Amino acid sequence: MVRNIVVLGGNSHPALVEIISNTLGVPPCNRILSKFSVGESRLEIQDSVRGKDVYIIQSGSGKVNDNFIDLCIMISACKTGSAKRVTAVLPLFPYSRQPDLPYNKIGAPLSKAPTEVNRGDFTFESRPSTPGPGQPQSAGLSNGSGMEGLQRKLVKTSLEQQNGNSYTNGITPPRRSDTIDSTSSLTNGRGRGSSSGSQTGPAFTTHDMDPSMLTKEAKSVFQAKPGYKQWVAQAGTLVADLLTCAGADHIITMDLHDAQYQGFFDIPVDNLYGKGLLKHYIRTKIPDYKDAVIVSPDAGGAKRATAIADDLNMEFALIHKERRPTRITDRQNATMMLVGDVAKRVCILVDDLADTSNTITRAAKLLKKEGATQVYALLTHGVFSGDAIVRINASALDKVVVTNSVPQDDHSRLCPKLEVLEVGGLFAEAIRRVHHGESISTLFLAQ
Repeated sequence: MVRNIVVLGGNSHPALVEIISNTLGVPPCNRILSKFSVGESRLEIQDSVRGKDVYIIQSGSGKVNDNFIDLCIMISACKTGSAKRVTAVLPLFPYSRQPDLPYNKIGAPLSKAPTEVNRGDFTFESRPSTPGPGQPQSAGLSNGSGMEGLQRKLVKTSLEQQNGNSYTNGITPPRRSDTIDSTSSLTNGRGRGSSSGSQTGPAFTTHDMDPSMLTKEAKSVFQAKPGYKQWVAQAGTLVADLLTCAGADHIITMDLHDAQYQGFFDIPVDNLYGKGLLKHYIRTKIPDYKDAVIVSPDAGGAKRATAIADDLNMEFALIHKERRPTRITDRQNATMMLVGDVAKRVCILVDDLADTSNTITRAAKLLKKEGATQVYALLTHGVFSGDAIVRINASALDKVVVTNSVPQDDHSRLCPKLEVLEVGGLFAEAIRRVHHGESISTLFLAQ
């Protein structure tokens, strides 16, 4: 039993709170956390936290924004109640996929309502198809002038974009001398050569104009170029600042999607690793695992996958996801290409997070196409939003192994391929070590 400690749980994952409390031998703190009819959060802590070491457990799943606001309110309430130290324990860190780089079309997909789908609705094919020996490099290159023609068009497009001449729908770009005065003179019927239309103001383009100042014709002339940079909120530092300002003294989380996220905080952040649980599963549950292949579904997770492969003395393969246009006017589509030999072998896909599960299901189809006998997917965080569960059931995946960093009860009922690993003991041990001032690094080495 750990003394002088308080475990305060949110509403996101009550089962994990119970497991951690039982492991530490500390009953969960009594509290009332509910909603007013207007939707505002209401918190009442019914146990004393004065001079205590408080650990607030709240995962970034389900209603992420509501859970995050509840977490900030709980942190502030504990600091107001004279808690000695407040540690936020977030098994899945919210907004960890949104660092300070703007998201675009190659990032996480926008939300949409789940639809009723059948197995045949999911093709899991690359667009264009994956290149291979003896076949066209892509469906879009099999006709026309082929790869050489595409390269010429790409070079031409790149030069036009550098010169500022790339506009859609055949619209002629505005010249740099198009000021408010000259634009208004065109609308009044006077040509550019008339003396009254001469430029007298400062030289700036229509990019610099206030849209309210533009005439109807001028608005129709200016359109943002493809890939025009939009201003995107920097959610990374914002979330870190909100937790710090609420009063958090310490953060404990697991497998951050971007390791750089730790640098957004001015307080200590302990990023636990789930690879110990995944390695134990491979050793104990996968027959002849030494002959299997660890596969990273994208280049971003290669370091995580190679670490497991090196520890277990297994071979490694990589799926390279390249985004390129099939036609100049098309959006860029992802092509998945396998680097490595997986023929007649068991493949183990390793990743930190599965949201829509589009990447791992397409990767599984590619591995089966290349001759893999079985495909496992080992994931730390199984969010499974939208049609993810239906997509997994219809895919070539034989088994999906996730941790219970987010609640998996509903997912387990819907997906017979799903197997859940327990992380409550790992977080309980991390809390015990932090409370007693012991090393967390030795916990990593033990994995």
